Amino acid sequence: MELGTLWFGLIAFLWIGYFVLEGFDFGVGMLVGILGRDDRERRVVINTIGPVWDGNEVWVIVAGGATFAAFPEWYATLFSGFYLPLLLILVALILRNVAFDFRGKRNDPAWRRRWDWCIIGGSALPALLWGVAFGNIVRGVPIDASGEYVGGLTDLLNPFALLTGLVTLTVFLTHGAIFLSLKTAGEIRHRARRFATRIGVPATALAATLLLWLNADDPTPAGWVAAAVAAVTLIGGQLANLRGREGLAFAGTAIAIAATVINLFLVLFPDVMPSSLDPAWSLTVGNAASTPYTLTIMTWAAAIATPVVLLYQGWTYWVFRKRISLASIPVDDHA
Repeated sequence: MELGTLWFGLIAFLWIGYFVLEGFDFGVGMLVGILGRDDRERRVVINTIGPVWDGNEVWVIVAGGATFAAFPEWYATLFSGFYLPLLLILVALILRNVAFDFRGKRNDPAWRRRWDWCIIGGSALPALLWGVAFGNIVRGVPIDASGEYVGGLTDLLNPFALLTGLVTLTVFLTHGAIFLSLKTAGEIRHRARRFATRIGVPATALAATLLLWLNADDPTPAGWVAAAVAAVTLIGGQLANLRGREGLAFAGTAIAIAATVINLFLVLFPDVMPSSLDPAWSLTVGNAASTPYTLTIMTWAAAIATPVVLLYQGWTYWVFRKRISLASIPVDDHA
């Protein structure tokens, strides 16, 4: 396997990890105001992701760094052409992350509500815009012969990209609700299960539409297999949720997200950023990659560091695996 193809696969793996882990993270953030009826309940919701949300964001940082190092042409065109959406994602993530730390600094309901809105908005906007961005990457954008993005903002707001954004938004909501039902006890757990059932229906319908559209335009056996796995596990996750099997339900939505990302990258390959103006102007694994020497050094570094990071993050989830409830939040808690 060529090193360029290897790193294309590794970047796909990083995005799978990000969307599976940050997906439920975003979902929980969006549900703070829906499933948390008062401040103590909202604290329970937030505390389910408190130990892990910052670790989940490492995946996107590494994905961006790997893209910069392995495919500098892809990185340059992507960040110049998608400047505004990526800036909005960055601002939303900053507000969200600050809100996690600042909402408890004052025992003032109005203060905490304002930061709660930052958590909600800072979760919803990236959940939508990441889908829009990937929809455009897969479908192609206006790239000229020199590899420069020559379109405008309206070019990014096409039906396929907007559908992809709605899929990520609703599937992440479903994923987050199921995670909450897995991590909480009492009334919040039951509310989360009911919400996952309600939002899961439109999420499944939108995801099925996207998968059919994606594979109908560029049909391959591997793509259809990935789409079938995504559809079956998403539906299976919904059925498991109805039966109160939260662990199986969460595994179903996680596998569905992973399979969908795999499907997107399968359709994209061997391009990394197709040109909608002329296929000959597309950025590919071959013409956008760094030198073999650079990729070799990166491969050795990844081989050493990746297992350590995965073990550490897995250990974190194991340590904080137990359910939490209102009993975990004292009435007089001001922290």
